[in-house]
Amino acid sequence: MARLPVIVGNWKMNLTRSAAADLVQQLRTELDAVRDVEVGVCPVFTVIPLVAPLLAGSAIRFGAQNVAWADSGAFTGEVSGEMLRELGCSYAIVGHSERRQHFGETDERVNARAKAALRWDLTPIVCVGETLKQREADETMTVVTAQVQGCFAGWTAAEARRAIIAYEPVWAIGTGKVATPAQAQEVHAVIRALLTRLFDAGTAQSIRIQYGGSVKPDNVEELMAQPDIDGALVGGASLKAKDFVPLVKFK
Repeated sequence: MARLPVIVGNWKMNLTRSAAADLVQQLRTELDAVRDVEVGVCPVFTVIPLVAPLLAGSAIRFGAQNVAWADSGAFTGEVSGEMLRELGCSYAIVGHSERRQHFGETDERVNARAKAALRWDLTPIVCVGETLKQREADETMTVVTAQVQGCFAGWTAAEARRAIIAYEPVWAIGTGKVATPAQAQEVHAVIRALLTRLFDAGTAQSIRIQYGGSVKPDNVEELMAQPDIDGALVGGASLKAKDFVPLVKFK
């Protein structure tokens, strides 16, 4: 089954309004005609209202770096799916390793956040991945399997088809290290096989699985050539057009 590659920039806690506006305008110039890759950016919450009109009518989508599990209420510091959808967001990243590490996100909470995204017609980008210690202990498949099972527990196949999974080996995020294409493909294949067991083969084949972890212009083509790698969730390289554009135009 042919799956449209999806490359999304996760800006993390970077870029003020002026810097974001400059970047988005450069991306529109360079990427507006791209149709064989789905392109998106996920700015900080404060910049989304600025980015939305700048990308209006563009092929470039935008989203948020998180979404609340609840739709409203006494949840200081959270932003709901309804609020994000009102701004025109297409995505919500959930379960990023930095959220897990610094804010105690659990698979159960990631599951709830992702389901909230679905309620408001946002595509959840569900992040999974192992630490260096876990990889060195040969626990990669055990860890990733448990995360996928937890994050998708209680989901229907129809719900799962609306999600994107991002496999991000934690040891390769922002370190300059990168899993080899073979290493990345091995984990992606395990995730897809697991999705077949959790749902069905058709659902597993339809879900796009991104790779994230120091994706760069010099390794993106080989990574994207792997049969189960369907795009990339890009961190640092998404902050400058000269770095991000070649990743989108990898073909």
